[in-house]
Amino acid sequence: MEDALKRLLDAEAKAEAIIEGAAQERERLINEALESARETEARFEAGIQDLRGPYLKEAESRSEQAVGELTRKYEERQRALRELATRHEEEAVAAALGLLLDPRH
Repeated sequence: MEDALKRLLDAEAKAEAIIEGAAQERERLINEALESARETEARFEAGIQDLRGPYLKEAESRSEQAVGELTRKYEERQRALRELATRHEEEAVAAALGLLLDPRH
């Protein structure tokens, strides 16, 4: 009986050692997986910046072109309005002088 009890105790100790080893292996695998996931995520984030770069440059270039075009149109419109205002001012002065100098009035 003592032999059987001793074998059972030895078997239990071996089983506990196997369980402990498996738990440590599981923790190691989990930590490796987490580290791998972090590294993959970091590479992904770096890759996103690399992918965005050309698109951002393109967008910036297009926006600069749009601003330039709008500025040019604004300046053309402003110039046209100034010319129109000058012409109307000249016409108004000529009309006022005509009224003042017209002997019929």
